[in-house]
Amino acid sequence: MKKGKELVKNTAILLFGKVFTQFLSFFLLPLYTYMLPVAEYGTVDLILTYITLFVPVITIQQEMATFRHLIDARNSEGLKGEIIRTSFRSTWIRLLLFVVPYIIVTLFVHWRYAYLVLACGIFLALSHLLLQIARGFGDNMKYTIGSIIAGVVTIASNLLLICVFHWGAESILISMALANLCCDLYLFFALRTIHYLKVAKPNKTLRNKMLKYSWPLVPNSISWWLITASDRTIVSIFLGVAANGIYSVAVKLPSIVGSFLNIFTLSWTESASVHINDDDRDEFFSSVAGNTLRIFSSLGILLIAVLPFVFDIIIGGEYRSSYEYIPIAILGVLLNCLVSVYSAVYVAKKMTKQVATTSIFSAIINIVVDLVLVHFIGLYAAVISTAVAYLAMAIYRHYDLKKYVRITYRKYDIILAVLGLVIVSATYYSGNMTLYLIGLVCAVVYSITQNWKIICKVFSRGSLRKIFKKK
Repeated sequence: MKKGKELVKNTAILLFGKVFTQFLSFFLLPLYTYMLPVAEYGTVDLILTYITLFVPVITIQQEMATFRHLIDARNSEGLKGEIIRTSFRSTWIRLLLFVVPYIIVTLFVHWRYAYLVLACGIFLALSHLLLQIARGFGDNMKYTIGSIIAGVVTIASNLLLICVFHWGAESILISMALANLCCDLYLFFALRTIHYLKVAKPNKTLRNKMLKYSWPLVPNSISWWLITASDRTIVSIFLGVAANGIYSVAVKLPSIVGSFLNIFTLSWTESASVHINDDDRDEFFSSVAGNTLRIFSSLGILLIAVLPFVFDIIIGGEYRSSYEYIPIAILGVLLNCLVSVYSAVYVAKKMTKQVATTSIFSAIINIVVDLVLVHFIGLYAAVISTAVAYLAMAIYRHYDLKKYVRITYRKYDIILAVLGLVIVSATYYSGNMTLYLIGLVCAVVYSITQNWKIICKVFSRGSLRKIFKKK
């Protein structure tokens, strides 16, 4: 199928960059856990969480409106220019409305990381916009190169600042600012952005149309903030910033799977938007959802099975207790895979209000469960509440979208995924080397058998396009 081939091609291009940067950045985790105190790392991790989740709120998700509207304007240079000019003008105005009061406040309230946080926020907002322009153009190669540049700068600057200059956890913030600045400079020139920024009268109709699309995503961003940052905030308040350092490491390893999910979601959102009105839409979307379940459940199960053999090598002693929370955190990531499949459909149909509604529903569940359990089970409350929130959102969106798109799964795949997670998690917690090996064998067998047809097609010449074909 042409659509399947297109999805695989886009995912492969984006995945190359992500695998490269993820492979390198994976080595930063041992650096952090061996070189940084738990409390210091926990504090900076909380700051980073607030930065990455507040920026889309400040920009009112302008970058997502830019991406979606550029897809429809790929054959019109004039319309592209209007969209990009509108996006940059709106983004700069919103940033200024935040930056000016922020600087005034810092004149009276002195904070060690104040200007680093500001630099990180500005450069991150611009990189979000430029990366989405690249995606809107359909230029995933430049998107990937920009991501690789950011990844390489992040790693190099962290190694230099932490290992050579011994600047501590603030090195992470400096590296983030430098990485996004380099990404911004590359994309600004590579995309010939200046070509589209000529002085012209603002297009109020287009601005309002893009705002109508993007503003409902703000509650969605706030909801994701509540899901992601509320766990860290609640942990820091009730258990301390050192406990947040442990929690951060526990969710950092599952984020390996999450990183691949993010790349897939990028290409899947584009494909869903392009093919939302096709006659065989339901068949195609169901095929993608089924393959997503099989592929990412395999990645999660394999990660759980491998970790007992490598955990003590890659994680410093102070962070050893994070081991016990990882399987539940991985479960949360896998449930988020299903959420992401549905999110792309909402975006494709421009139903951003429904995205916000379902996210708020999930965020409330997350906070309530976290607050109720944190006094009884400590850090377990954070990982459990996130998994419960994603499960609730996946179920809600599945049934809500039935009114527009019928996405179906094979019950056999769901049952096997649950059994695989239960068996491998049991061996993970056993503390027995023999059972670790049994768990690893089970994970490998599960992954191969569940994805055998995909594996065969990947290595079969001329059959790559059949990967997402309905069985």
